[in-house]
Amino acid sequence: MLEGNFIIALLLTLGAGIATGIGGAIIMFVKRFNPKMLCATLGFSAGVMILISLVELFQEARVSLALEFGDKMGLFYTLLAFFAGMAIIALIDNLVPKESNPHEVNSMTIQVHDEAVGGRKAVLSFADEEEVFVKEEHRTPPQEKKGGKLLRLGVFSALVIAVHNFPEGLATFISAMENAELGASIAFAIALHNIPEGIAVAIPIYYATQKRGKAVGMATLSGIAEPLGGVVGYLILRSVLTPSLLACVLAVVAGIMVYISLDELLPTAESYGQHHYAIGGVISGMVFMSFGLLLF
Repeated sequence: MLEGNFIIALLLTLGAGIATGIGGAIIMFVKRFNPKMLCATLGFSAGVMILISLVELFQEARVSLALEFGDKMGLFYTLLAFFAGMAIIALIDNLVPKESNPHEVNSMTIQVHDEAVGGRKAVLSFADEEEVFVKEEHRTPPQEKKGGKLLRLGVFSALVIAVHNFPEGLATFISAMENAELGASIAFAIALHNIPEGIAVAIPIYYATQKRGKAVGMATLSGIAEPLGGVVGYLILRSVLTPSLLACVLAVVAGIMVYISLDELLPTAESYGQHHYAIGGVISGMVFMSFGLLLF
């Protein structure tokens, strides 16, 4: 791999991670969201990631391994690494309790009741309405116990997202080290889906503490795992990263990205109740990425 791409890979991975903090900041200033736009954006991100994985990463890994082991064994090792990537991210997902996993779609409406601070109730609704909104209602007097539970929910969500961001960071970093344009495309797709994750972290922390800086800070910290995962993973693999191992890593990355798209992005988009916008976003993302690959 080209050492000259290190700074580019680091900046791309850092940018993807910072998007989590941007998501946390958005919820503090925007009271109304369009569910159709959110749905289409997540679908678009999934389309970009799926096409990159199957058309670019998988094929590049297959060609490289075929040169080393022959066509059939090269394909075998590529498929093995691809499904290993899926298994890795699935294992991480399953280690997280379902009720605490921000990637699980449990309801069309997220409600955060904060009776501990100012008697407020925050409601983030994703129902079949024209707009998604966050509203505050006055509730009962302060209760420290419930405020503590809300704060723990936000902190735990940040930790869970950080764990998920680690392999995503490695995927972006390794891809960018091999091909800067490919890395930029992956970073763009991951950044799009990191924004809603930042919102998921910021809401409970903000309504538990009433401190915007703390809410945005925790969302941003959870995103720092992205560049951290990239750099640490690269330093570990650097001394042993032969062309064949690099090809296997690219196939693993492809598996991780396809799993994220199918298990996280599409179900979340569907949860907004806008099926056709989700599919339209997927197709648009694939078309957009196809032109990108043809041009660059």
